[in-house]
This record gives sequence, structure tokens and C-alpha cells, in this order.
Amino acid sequence: MEHSDPVLISGGGPVGLFCALLLGRAGVNVRLFDTNSDILDDPRAATTHPATLEVLDQAGLVQDMAAVGLTAPIFQFWDRPTDRLIATFDHAVLKNDTKFPYVIQCEQFKTSKILLARLQALPNVEVLFNHTITDVAQTSRDVTVTVMNDGKASQHKGSYLIGADGGRSTVRKQSDIAFEGFTWEERFLVITTPFDFEAERGFCHRTYIADPSEWCNCFKVAADGPPGLWRTVFPAENNIDPSVILSDESVHARMQKFFPKTSPYDIVHRNLYTIHQRVASTFRKGRVLLAGDSAHVNNSIGGMGLNGGLQDAANLSEKLAHVIVNKASTTLLDLYSLQRRTVSIEFVQSQSIANKKRLEAKDEADRARNFEELAATAADPAKAREFLLRAAMLTMQQRAASITGDQAA
Repeated sequence: MEHSDPVLISGGGPVGLFCALLLGRAGVNVRLFDTNSDILDDPRAATTHPATLEVLDQAGLVQDMAAVGLTAPIFQFWDRPTDRLIATFDHAVLKNDTKFPYVIQCEQFKTSKILLARLQALPNVEVLFNHTITDVAQTSRDVTVTVMNDGKASQHKGSYLIGADGGRSTVRKQSDIAFEGFTWEERFLVITTPFDFEAERGFCHRTYIADPSEWCNCFKVAADGPPGLWRTVFPAENNIDPSVILSDESVHARMQKFFPKTSPYDIVHRNLYTIHQRVASTFRKGRVLLAGDSAHVNNSIGGMGLNGGLQDAANLSEKLAHVIVNKASTTLLDLYSLQRRTVSIEFVQSQSIANKKRLEAKDEADRARNFEELAATAADPAKAREFLLRAAMLTMQQRAASITGDQAA
């Protein structure tokens, strides 16, 4: 059935913008709405895994991301109580598995700006900032959204609607799609500093630090250029007022407790996040499709959330373009939902939970066993390759591709 109406997209983050770019390049008319006045420069996700770089490379984006980011071929596990390096994993063992045996640390707002610049060259793609979708209605032929802009409501009709509007997705809620899972008891505290953990502590650009009382992730981003910034991520109590946790006294005390030094830390950013592990009950409901955080959320240990969302965008956009441009069967959209929901559960949810449990293990026998397994895996090229295929999300992409249309029927 022919549809001249555009594909509507809610959400102007990397996932929504990537969908818009891929669909627009395929000749599909697109109209994207975002609540904010512009791309937010907030320091969120940065790690881009090899499997995602492969997807982004098909759209010609990797070179631009590398230019404003950092290339990180290795990551490490440390034990804080003993200040001991447990294991180093080098993506070089994947040199025969991927064109990209490394990750790129590129803050998501930089990725968004690269995508937005590409979109401006596409006359069939319209990006509307300061526009908030408040209501969704669909029929068998089209979908209509109510949008607020400057206090005024307007309606827009589309052939399909992609909800890429985050964990609190209005599109998902308006479509009555359940968001199944749980919320962690503790929150995640992110503290950013220019302190050079590589020079002063021997850390690499992606470092995971285990501790039975207070684990930490420590990783570097390019920021505005050399020397870059380091982000530290800690668990934070859920029963303490955020203003207390984010206060100067508390932030500096936490940094000094974990990484003591004689002078105060220069703190350039701090934020507190509630952490969920949830997956939508379906990624498709009629003409409504979910991608990214609208469809699945997880803790950030291992950097799998945004990566999964960008992989969603590539999978969905290819199938939706076939449906609209080539008049392919809409069962392709059911296949999208099945493929991406399956790997969100089997890989992103399971691995991000396992990553967290590994760092926070309290029992000494469990800690010793974890460290022994990590060290043995890193020392064995075959085992290290298998470990990295999962960490790099390449195994996940292979699993998604193995799910066929027969299984979606």
C-alpha cells in the first residue's frame, strides 16, 4: 500500500537522528521532533563498540567520530583493595573478525552533531526542535501525533512513527507498551575531572575497578581536545538526598576516598542517574516502532546501551525502507522487533547485569574466582577472542542476524 506521508520520529538523540539519516538516504520522507531547543551537550554515553562502528561505517560516519573522539584498543580490570591490575583485554585479537579492533570514545552529543550536519543536506528530512509529542493515535493506514510547540498544539500524520524518545518514552506510553524489568536500588554517580588517571595511576582509557564496598568505572573522553577529561562512575545510595550526594563536600570526599591525593580534584561535571534494567514487551505495535532507550534500558557498565540503540536504528531503518520504498511485507517490522528484542534480553540485559555483579562482588571466594577467570581468559588468545566478541557486541549482531522471518511469523 502506498504512503506519501512521512515517517515521524520522536527524539533527536543519536538513535533518532541515525534513523532519520538512513531513511532519508533511502528516499523516505522524514519528520523528526525533539523537545529540546538544540542538541544537548550533556556528557552521556561515549563508548562505541566494534559492532556499532561497522554499522556506522556503512553510513560513512566513523572517520568523523574518530576525529573528535579517542581510539581505545584495550580495557582493564583492577582490584581496588589490593591496587592490583587483574586483566588487560586487547581488541587486537579481533583483527580477523572486524574492520574495527578497537572502540572509539566519542561523546554522544558529538555523534548527534555529526548526524545532524549530514541531515541538513537531505531535503526530504525535516528536523523540528522545540517540538514535543504529547499524543499518539493510529489506524491501519497511518499514525497521527499531537505536537506542542511554543504553547500551541498541531497534528502531524505519518506512515509510521519511531519512538526514539528515551527511557521515559511518551510514544511507548501512549501506545500502551509495557516496559518490563526492574530498577536498581542504588543510583550511579558520574564525576568528571581533568585529572590524568593514565599518567598518575597507570589506567588505560577504559578501566573497571572492582571493590566489595564501592566499585568504580574510569574512562577517558576527548572533550574539547587535549588533555581530555576522565569520567568516574560510582554507585550512590538511594536513600540520600541528591543535593547531598552532589554537594562539593560529598563529591570531593568520594574522589579522595577512592583515589587519594594531596591536592583537591578539579571537578568539571557531576550528575546522578537512576538505573533501570527494562525491555519493552514489543518493539512494534502496528505503525509504532521503538528503538534505543525507548525500547530497552540497562546499567552503563560495559557501555552497551547507546550501542544497542544505534544497532536498532540500522536494523529498523533498513527494514522500514524496504517496506515503504520497495513495498516489502510489513512482516519485516515484526522481524525487527523479534531480532532486536531477543538480543536486548539475551545479550545487553544479561551482560550488563553480569558486569555489575562482577565489580560489586563481596564474597572473597567469589572475588577470587572472578579475578582468576578474568586473568586466565585474558591470557588465552582463544578465550580472550570469545570474551571480546561478546564485549564488542559482535556475537550479539550475529545472533540477531540468525533470527529469520519464519520465526517472526
